[in-house]
Amino acid sequence: MIVQSLLGGAAAGTAAWISLRYAWWRPARDWRFPRVLMYHMVREHRPGTRFNKLRVTPAAFSRQVRWLAENGFTFVFASQLFSGDSLPERCVCLTFDDGYEDNLTNADPVLAECDARATLYLVTDRSGGWSSKKKAHHADDELAAEPKLTDNQVREMLASSRWELGGHTQTHANLATLSDKEARREISEAHDAFAERFQTQPPTFAYPFGIYRPEHAAMVGECGFSGAVTTEPGIAAWPYSAPLNVPRIKVSGNDTMLAFRLRIRGGRRGLRS
Repeated sequence: MIVQSLLGGAAAGTAAWISLRYAWWRPARDWRFPRVLMYHMVREHRPGTRFNKLRVTPAAFSRQVRWLAENGFTFVFASQLFSGDSLPERCVCLTFDDGYEDNLTNADPVLAECDARATLYLVTDRSGGWSSKKKAHHADDELAAEPKLTDNQVREMLASSRWELGGHTQTHANLATLSDKEARREISEAHDAFAERFQTQPPTFAYPFGIYRPEHAAMVGECGFSGAVTTEPGIAAWPYSAPLNVPRIKVSGNDTMLAFRLRIRGGRRGLRS
């Protein structure tokens, strides 16, 4: 009886853990609301590093995009979310932050095979890489070593018509650490610099690190962006009541397909993430 009781308790504990981790019981968000997905890299994991959650493997990415295509989702650019035009009931917006080379080498072939499209939130100045540091005293520069897209590679992506540019500041700045003048320059450069370089101005914006204050959101609008996405997890009601503060679905490099499908259903994998 004691053994049975222990086994029963263990099973109950496992069931409770699964329920909290996946929150499978959460109702689906209205399918008329666009699913805005946040990616960074599509590459194999690097053992012993901090940021493998930002590395979705090529095999996993292929499964995810194919599942979306096979389940009737329409792929849209971020600009379409803020254009005022109608959207299909089941639509998904794939977004990639920063500008990693694997977005072209590993993600783009999958988009081509699935007739999909994506929005690239590109850091303007990628010449020296950039840091994973949120604060100056952080020692970890893991993301600075990741290969970044060159301008010619970005032009190749744009020429395919599968990619749209979005702004992501000039230097991947933590806006909260800057003066108002510096923050405005980072945001305005992310809007204006691409006109000469790529013959386009990015219509939407993503906040680096997801860190910003209300005055930064106001600057984004004043600098010419029609909408902005955050790193807050969720699915916002559409049309958006706060177009400069739109949440996204975080796609983790550790997600199973079950976790991915639950994120698409409700915006999060579990109760908090």
